Amino acid sequence: MAPAPRPRASGVLLHVTSLPSAYGIGDMGSAAREFVDFLHAAGQRWWQILPLNPTATVMGNSPYSSPSLFAGNPLLISPEALAADGWLRLADLTNTGGPTPGAEGPADFAAAQARREALLALAFERARPRLAAHEGFTRFTAAHGPLWLDDYACFTVLKARQNGAPWNTWPEALRRREPAALAALRRDEAPALDAVRFTQYLFFSQWAALRRHCAARGVGIIGDLPFYPCLDSADVWAHPRRFRLDADLRPVVVAGVPPDYFSADGQLWGNPVYDWQAQAEDGYAWWLARLGHNLAWADLVRLDHFRALAAYWAVPPDARTAREGRWEPGPGAAFLRAARARFPALPLLAEDLGLITDDVLALRDDFGLPGMRVLQFGLGPDAPGSTNALHNHTRASVVYTGTHDNNTTRGWFEDELDQDGRAALADYLGRPPAPDDVAWTLIRLALLSPAHLAVVPAQDLLGLGSDARMNTPSVPAGNWSWRLGTRDLTPALAQRLRHLCRLYGRC
Repeated sequence: MAPAPRPRASGVLLHVTSLPSAYGIGDMGSAAREFVDFLHAAGQRWWQILPLNPTATVMGNSPYSSPSLFAGNPLLISPEALAADGWLRLADLTNTGGPTPGAEGPADFAAAQARREALLALAFERARPRLAAHEGFTRFTAAHGPLWLDDYACFTVLKARQNGAPWNTWPEALRRREPAALAALRRDEAPALDAVRFTQYLFFSQWAALRRHCAARGVGIIGDLPFYPCLDSADVWAHPRRFRLDADLRPVVVAGVPPDYFSADGQLWGNPVYDWQAQAEDGYAWWLARLGHNLAWADLVRLDHFRALAAYWAVPPDARTAREGRWEPGPGAAFLRAARARFPALPLLAEDLGLITDDVLALRDDFGLPGMRVLQFGLGPDAPGSTNALHNHTRASVVYTGTHDNNTTRGWFEDELDQDGRAALADYLGRPPAPDDVAWTLIRLALLSPAHLAVVPAQDLLGLGSDARMNTPSVPAGNWSWRLGTRDLTPALAQRLRHLCRLYGRC
């Protein structure tokens, strides 16, 4: 039976950290609900976010580099909502954790961490006497503990106990997860472990409340699933046999991609890669559990680095650049068949950007997954044959003006296009665009595209330049910090977007 045709719709790409907030970075508080209300007023069906997993300063605060692929980021917990739910008092919000950061300007991860840690510690101390009898908390820990929560709590407490050292440098009994060592940890550190569990309970409670607000406004969430975990993560520590590690628990090869649009040397990520044979032995149980976990907090999930299911780039662990890697086969159709058996609708979006070969396209199309089309990649001299060019879009795809890894459209036009590129763009459009209208020119192209779904970064709605770029791949610092201003999303902007969506059948 052919799949039902997908209705035309549109959405906005904005990570939660990019919302305005008085607590250093955007969170799941009132600004998130106001953004959802804006999407509703603008006729948008989707809010696309980046991964919600914990971030680390040592990893540049990247949401794609996390100590857990299952846990939620405590920095996204709203202090206001904690007070509204009775976990804190209103006075605590100003009297705990040092000075309050500004509501606008670049995200301040350090200030956000200091504030959240102090407030969450206070909330836990007040809640601790009644947690054992709290139905919501006990139900949450029972549901999530065996899969990931208990391992994540142990990992987090041990990291603190070991002064932040990577797990593969811990004492042998801990790095090997010897039962006696873990039993002693659970006995000696019970309050600290419960504090981690409680923080995760608060995160998922707030996210569930925000999801309910989205549903009431007819807005779905497009989540984002990073393909690989970090080596120094609860996931690899708890499941070393699912990864290609040697007898000393060191990576045999590491992940990356070959030279591409973003980097002449490729991208050397350094993540451990999966042992797909070991994963297949139990029917990909861990991976399917991970998919189910992510589909519980989103309506559609973007599978980052989809091409690695067909073949992945494996780099020697001591290589200086990703150029030294080679392609090795991924799990391919066997994995997706198992995923479809568990999730028949297979609500996944394939991130099929980069060096894409015929086997990747066949895998995507055989399972009816939409791929991504990025207009910035399709408006140069090679537009006639580019799959990213508007005239080559298909209905079974999602079109973007740009992604979180691209410059803003105005920044791309002003700072990246050379004379030939601007000439090709003008030829394609039939007129030379001006810097102050190029973003909305591409927004119009995205909305009229045959693709069933069009997604626009919030920066392009505002016509912002390179200063508002979210991430520059292969550049380790200075990313992920852009935030909306408190007055950026106006009723006039909502009506402008709604008008175009109605015009092109996306409302």
